[in-house]
Amino acid sequence: MKLLVINPNTSESVSDLIRSEARRAAYGDTEIVVRTAPYGVEYIETRFESLIAAGAIAQLIAEDHADVDGIVIAAFGDPGLPALKELVDIPVVGITEAALCTAVLQGTRFSIVAISNRIQAWYRECVGTYGLGSRLASIRSLEDPLNDIGTVQDDFSDPLLRLANKVVDEDAADVVILAGAPLAGLARSLGGRIPVPVVDGISAGVKQCEALVALTTGTHQKGSLSRPPQKNNIGLSPEILRALNTRPQR
Repeated sequence: MKLLVINPNTSESVSDLIRSEARRAAYGDTEIVVRTAPYGVEYIETRFESLIAAGAIAQLIAEDHADVDGIVIAAFGDPGLPALKELVDIPVVGITEAALCTAVLQGTRFSIVAISNRIQAWYRECVGTYGLGSRLASIRSLEDPLNDIGTVQDDFSDPLLRLANKVVDEDAADVVILAGAPLAGLARSLGGRIPVPVVDGISAGVKQCEALVALTTGTHQKGSLSRPPQKNNIGLSPEILRALNTRPQR
């Protein structure tokens, strides 16, 4: 199995974190290919930044999808989903949907620990979009400005741990989700210090994608996630056009 893991942020330091956690999470015979957004912002924390990232992700998917079995969108908030699922006939999994699905399998209520106050409203909307608003206990986040997006785990390890324990003790969370690619791998080091299951979006995304590839449940030949209809267009890249014009095999 070969998975394409896309970092919608432009920071290579975050791609390194993603790559390390994805490889640890994947089965031994799963090949992980990590690509970084060719344009956008160093880390996504707003709806508009997510909108910009969606185009970059679509281009990377169009370039590489023919050579992989599944795709993981490695930014919390799932930029571009579910629209990106319409582009190709292989599983496309966002780390938010994967983390949420993993969390609800392990508890009645979950909380999200994030790295920015600005992110909170958007993340709450994302949870509601996936129909899980009633299961959300809380979203708590760091309040201090970040020094470097690639060193958030080192710079804020203790505050993140305190937040994770606070959502358990004060918000009655059964599961804690450590949100965002900059926190990739942190659940492994903090898990033993938090008294409930802790979900890492990157590892959840990889495992959920592996499962979907292995299940071979079929493609969207009809319905709301089927391929967009062919029509006149202007300015689309050759790779996007090729992906749009490739019809699914029955």
